Order: sequence, then C-alpha cells, then structure tokens
Amino acid sequence: MPTAVKSQTDVDAAYTAAQKVVETHHRIAAFLHDGVTLAQIDRFVYETLEDLSCKSCFHKYRTGGLPPFPSQACLSVNDCVVHGTAAYYLHPLKAGDVLKIDIGVKHKGWMGDAAWTYVFGEMSPIVKKLTDSGKESLSKGIEQLRPGNTWMDWAKTVQRVVEEEYGFHLIRGLGGHGYGRKLHTPPWISNVVPQHAQEWPDGNKRIEPGALVAVEPMIGIGTGDIDQKPKEWPIFTADHSLSVHYEHDVLVTSDGPRVLTDGLQDVTDVITR
Repeated sequence: MPTAVKSQTDVDAAYTAAQKVVETHHRIAAFLHDGVTLAQIDRFVYETLEDLSCKSCFHKYRTGGLPPFPSQACLSVNDCVVHGTAAYYLHPLKAGDVLKIDIGVKHKGWMGDAAWTYVFGEMSPIVKKLTDSGKESLSKGIEQLRPGNTWMDWAKTVQRVVEEEYGFHLIRGLGGHGYGRKLHTPPWISNVVPQHAQEWPDGNKRIEPGALVAVEPMIGIGTGDIDQKPKEWPIFTADHSLSVHYEHDVLVTSDGPRVLTDGLQDVTDVITR
C-alpha cells in the first residue's frame, strides 16, 4: 500500500519536503542559460539543496543491477527520457534542446520527488504540443486521484489525453510510485492501461485517503518503447525522438487530491538567455 500520512504533523512534513523540490526547480530555472553543461547544473543542484538544508535522495541510490546513481539530479536531454546522469551528455546545452530535470530530496526524514521539462530557445510547434500533452495529462490525471476511484482511472485519463487527443506515446514500463519516508513504496502507478490484469496488479485497487504518490507521465513523440544499455542509468526513446517528463507529488485527502508540489507548474520552463 502507498505510504499513509497519519497526522497533520506528517502532512506538514511531507508538504515541506515537496516544497523544497519546488524551490529548487525555481532556482534552477533562474540559473539555466544557453551553453550551460549538465555538470554545472548538477553542481548548482547540490549547492541549492545544501542551502535549503536538505540532501539529494537520488545521489548514490541503488536499484536492480545498476551502479549507484552518480549525480544529484536526473538530467535527461532530448531523446533521454529519464535517469540521465551529469556525465552522460557532455555538450553545452543550446537552443532546441529539451531538458528534463528530476529532483529528489530528503528533508527531516521525508522525501520530495518531482520533475519538469525545460526547453532552450523558442519552442517549435511540435515541442510546444509535446509539452502541452505532458502538462495537460498530468493535471487531468491528478483529478482522478480521489477516494473511491482506482489507480486505473489515472492511467485511463493520462493515456486518453496523450495518445488519443495529442497523438504521442506514453513510455511503456515506466510510471509513478508511492513515496513518503522512503523514495519508492507501493503502488507502482502505470501511465497506460495494461493489456492483461497480471501486468499491473495494483491497477484496480481503490485509492485510499492518506496515500502519498509521485505521478509522472513520460512521453515520446515517435514511440513508447525504450533503449537502455545494460548496467547504465539513462533511458532513451527507442527511436531517439524527443521526450518530456512531468511529475507532481500528491496527497490523497478525503476531499480529493492535494498537490504538495503546487507551484512547480508556474516555473519558467522556456530558457531564452
């Protein structure tokens, strides 16, 4: 089951951690500029988290057979969907680049975890459409995160927006998750409706008040399939088309969803400096 907050103290602590992520994104947005490198961004993240009295919960994170994650943040450029490291891409960023920044923090025992997509230079029509699909699917999907619904209601909504209304592709096999005092807890939250029940056992479970979840549509222009080298972190679209990633932290209350990372959607995400 997803982590349940048990008191107003828990709610306040989870909110504070989530807002550390929001503040970090806003500071990053003011820092980004043409010619910046991933290494410089990652160093800026480290310094920002130190200033905000928290630490990255991604740095040295281990899962499966992968090595410890080497960076402060996930920095994923263009066809890299998620889990880009500061050293995987060495070129200075330039107009036309699409950068996904995923920030995870630990603050006083609670996690915050949210991602946004930043575009360098004026957006082309296809990139504008792609970013719109990510933002709209996230917003409309979150509306479904209320008691009495199932996690499947999230997936149905997100998939309808991205694939039927916009004509793009949600990345298969990647999704959101519960969180709280740990970075990843049940349930895993698919962004697409499974082809058979065994593919997503949590999908038809009822959403309960007190659930804390990080929900995150990941979208490719040309395919939902991925390319990932063994024992390496970055995950790419299989056809190397552009991708976007948007993620909010959400607390399910008896009245419906409360976005703990509220304010992230107001970040300046088009970088023209």
